[in-house]
Amino acid sequence: MRGSGRVRDVEQGSAAAEDVGEPLDVVGVGVGPFNLSLAALGDGLPGLRCAFYEQRAAFRWHPGLLIEGATLQVPFLADLVTLADPASPWSFLRFLRERQRLFPFYFAERFHIERAEYDAYCRWVSEGVPGLYFGHQVDSVRWIAERGLFQVDFTQLGAYGEAEALGRSYARNVVLGIGTAPHVPRALRPLAEAPSVPVCHSSAYLEHREELLGAGHVTVVGSGQSGAEVFLDLLRRRPVGREGLHWLTRSAAFAPMEYSKLGLEHFTPDYTRYFHGLPERVRDGLVPRQWQLHKAVDAETLAAVHDELYRRTLLLDGGGGRGVTGQDGDGGSWPDAVLTPGVRVRTAGRGGGSQLELHLEHAEQQERSVLTTDAVVLATGYTERPADGMLAALDPYLRRDGSDRPLVDQEYRLVLDPAVTGSVFVQNAERHTHGVGAPDLGLAAHRSAVILNAVTGRESYPLPERTAFTRFGLGADRSGAGAAGRSATVGV
Repeated sequence: MRGSGRVRDVEQGSAAAEDVGEPLDVVGVGVGPFNLSLAALGDGLPGLRCAFYEQRAAFRWHPGLLIEGATLQVPFLADLVTLADPASPWSFLRFLRERQRLFPFYFAERFHIERAEYDAYCRWVSEGVPGLYFGHQVDSVRWIAERGLFQVDFTQLGAYGEAEALGRSYARNVVLGIGTAPHVPRALRPLAEAPSVPVCHSSAYLEHREELLGAGHVTVVGSGQSGAEVFLDLLRRRPVGREGLHWLTRSAAFAPMEYSKLGLEHFTPDYTRYFHGLPERVRDGLVPRQWQLHKAVDAETLAAVHDELYRRTLLLDGGGGRGVTGQDGDGGSWPDAVLTPGVRVRTAGRGGGSQLELHLEHAEQQERSVLTTDAVVLATGYTERPADGMLAALDPYLRRDGSDRPLVDQEYRLVLDPAVTGSVFVQNAERHTHGVGAPDLGLAAHRSAVILNAVTGRESYPLPERTAFTRFGLGADRSGAGAAGRSATVGV
């Protein structure tokens, strides 16, 4: 951090904090969409005392991927509150009404809204819901047995990230919503970490778009939704016949997302409960096999890529552009864009001059080659952001599974030693216990409602007993029918 001099102390929040003597019911760590959902639904519960701390200066949702025209993969009903409380004042429809855009939205007939609009909606909520403290970095969470409370220490940050004040809050419950961090494969880390090398993660794509458009040749690594959107955006913006693009992936195909109606029932509370009840080894085997539920590409985006490539063949046939001449000697021209599935990057480094070299291996052919490129975009996904340092004081109380991951009960509560009578809940850090729906925006409101019901000890938000036509598993106990109370069953 920048700055020097004495750092002042504050207690129980910041300058806007309430009565120091009364502990909070909930402290939220991080303000992404999931904890913002919790804060919005918590605002509807009288008497609930909450504070949410976020180290960033303001709310932003994936700003590097707010590409013009890119849409959410979930319907607008999957906002922060609606699927738990349709009457909430923090719904997306209320946001449209406040902006006097409700009728235009009605006539637009859009079920999937643009990412930029979802970001604007979340920022509207973040500016209106009370108890959110931006520019506050949580440093540690510890259990104070004699008080029966969690002690949360934080640093209040200035405009340039410098420490301005140290603060402390006490709470009965803590909710971790610290989000995910960009994942860079080991083979590509030396390039990604080197200064002045034109390699960026897709999460920062818009910051580097002009630089990428100026490069002679660009390679996009990764075939998820982000990779497809980046490739399509670059393709549309580069000259016909001089695209200079290569899109490669380890996956066997550029595959469409599983978006059938029954397939989507894997993102229901019913399936989450079923998954949670499975043995650990079964859960660990299921998630990788379900990659088309969460790692593939929206079919409309794939169609748009193909349409753009085909449109360019027409322009090249009749417009005299420079493309790749057909190998069968027919004289046809193709865009200078290559799409290669089934390939992994073994190693990467600098080539001659300013160029980069990606050493590739094709899984099915068992052949290797070297791809020379001028810039690389890593659409390689995200990993759960580690909370080990922040939770170091709680580690002796934390129960873990056979792979040393934290155990999480059915209500999204970390399983702690019984001596800890407070609860630590997690949001989007429980895929190993709750399945592919953990990072899905469509389950945000439901998970927040489950947590708030557990915090208040009552049914503050009534939850549906059944949410899917599919009956997952055999027997009533595995069908998704009504689990109530604090779960003591944890797969180990």
